Amino acid sequence: MEIEGACHCGGVRFSATSLTPYPYMRCYCSICRKTAGGYAINIMAQAETLRVSGEEYLGFYRARVEDEEHAGRFKISPGKRYFCRNCASALWAADPRWPEWIYPFASAIDTPLPEPPEVVHIMLAFAAPWISVPSGEGHRHFSRYPEESIEDWHKRHGFYQP
Repeated sequence: MEIEGACHCGGVRFSATSLTPYPYMRCYCSICRKTAGGYAINIMAQAETLRVSGEEYLGFYRARVEDEEHAGRFKISPGKRYFCRNCASALWAADPRWPEWIYPFASAIDTPLPEPPEVVHIMLAFAAPWISVPSGEGHRHFSRYPEESIEDWHKRHGFYQP
């Protein structure tokens, strides 16, 4: 599926091809909580198809994350969270550890996205106490990351669009 997105002020516009376009996963990690207003919803797209206009307005943030090898220490993540320097809209994340993918924020996508049959809430160990996380039928919860990848979730539901 071809997706198109933009920042709020329109300075940055982008498009890419997504094989996994269902915005089903809400992330409550401290980075998403602080940079996206409580939680973020990401989808996946093929990095090689990313086309951007307004690159002069792009900025990126590399988060400080726990160093798993050294308890109590932090390091800078290799991943970049791109945003518009004019209006601060979050646009997409990219990480050199997975160079074939970008992770657009669903909030930046202007193309109508399909409604997911369930919502997966991840990184709940880091959710703000004021966030009300929906529960019940159609909601799955994970303290950190689930075993199932975005691609595997789409394949399990028959939504993978090669």
